[in-house]
Amino acid sequence: MTTTADLCGAELTDSADAARRIGAECLTDGPIGAVGLEIEAHCFDLADPMRRPGWAELTEVIATVPPMPGGSPITVEPGGAVELSGPPADSVLAAIAAMRTDRAVLTKAFAEHGLGLVLLGADPLRPPKRVNPGDRYRAMEQFFTASGTVDAGAAMMTSTASVQVNLDAGPRAGWAERVRLAHALGPTMIAISANSPLLGGEPSGWRSTRQRVWSRLDSARTGPVLGASGGDPADDWVSYALKAPVMLVQGMGTAPTTPLTQVVPFADWADGRALLGGRRPTAADLDYHLTTLFPPVRPRGFLEIRYLDSTPDDVWPAVVFTLATLLDDPSAVEVAAEATEPVATEWDLAARVGLGDERLRTAALRCVQTVAELAPPELRAPMQRLLRRVELGRSSADDFTDLVAGSTVPAAVSRLAGMTA
Repeated sequence: MTTTADLCGAELTDSADAARRIGAECLTDGPIGAVGLEIEAHCFDLADPMRRPGWAELTEVIATVPPMPGGSPITVEPGGAVELSGPPADSVLAAIAAMRTDRAVLTKAFAEHGLGLVLLGADPLRPPKRVNPGDRYRAMEQFFTASGTVDAGAAMMTSTASVQVNLDAGPRAGWAERVRLAHALGPTMIAISANSPLLGGEPSGWRSTRQRVWSRLDSARTGPVLGASGGDPADDWVSYALKAPVMLVQGMGTAPTTPLTQVVPFADWADGRALLGGRRPTAADLDYHLTTLFPPVRPRGFLEIRYLDSTPDDVWPAVVFTLATLLDDPSAVEVAAEATEPVATEWDLAARVGLGDERLRTAALRCVQTVAELAPPELRAPMQRLLRRVELGRSSADDFTDLVAGSTVPAAVSRLAGMTA
């Protein structure tokens, strides 16, 4: 009889076997410089912003989009947010230019069908609802229900959106400092990019409700990876991944993807202390487990930086350039490390008050000032705009709050949707 293990490969020997595989593949030794961008946008009906376009409608519209000049594939998130995933570019400037071009093509195509793509960190209007029929997302819903995080899980999947920046891991000798800085920058960059003050039609009291939503999920799956030792970040990732509970198992039982309803750390499955589907995990199971872990900085050979809110088209290029420069430009790295050290662990504070906190504003101001001085001509104006906003202690969350205060939430969303059309 053919088993799932036969189809997915040989079972892992034990957790040490899993640890070797995780550590060997999590970061790639090499130069820095390549940058990949992923941008998620909430999709709204221009005539009825409360209506959530369905899967069939989104699929039909995407089929009409011409080829992307920058090469970005188009995907649909569980709640219908539309994502562009740019391929790696040779530099941050090339990545920004390609994504700008692809964004223009995508928004034009959607506007022709009466739809607007709004860059906000959280859906400010509609209640959570899944439209993507994928087995993975259906199983994730069931997992969140079983784990007692149904509200946060639904909001995370269907109501949040981000700008993701993917950077090279760099030379092995510098991994510890580079990964430490990527984490230390998190609170400051969250404060700078905060753009989600509402959720489900109501003010949340947080500048980045997206970050708040993610923080309410299991910290073993969404918390920062970096350990306190300051040692090899590959070791930190191995420990994180082995301790994290298994969320979904492919091919177990009759369903293509089955959620787990009991807490089983992956290490327990690999060591045989718990057998799922009557077996130990395979390498394919391990690979899938890693896709269910969502820390703010995820090692995938490169560094996948996931903590930025989705921000407007006149803001995200400067935010992206700031983050990439602070990590990749040798003249900015030391400044970034020193500036962010006092607020390096203030994730919740950054999400709640953003640049309203004096320490976060001080760190942000020094970082953005440093990067603005390094900006090339094509980004000088966006960087000066960002610098002025930081000086005023404002982010896009404040702009959207002001827009809502002057009208209503539906009217504010309609205005933003129309501006992208």
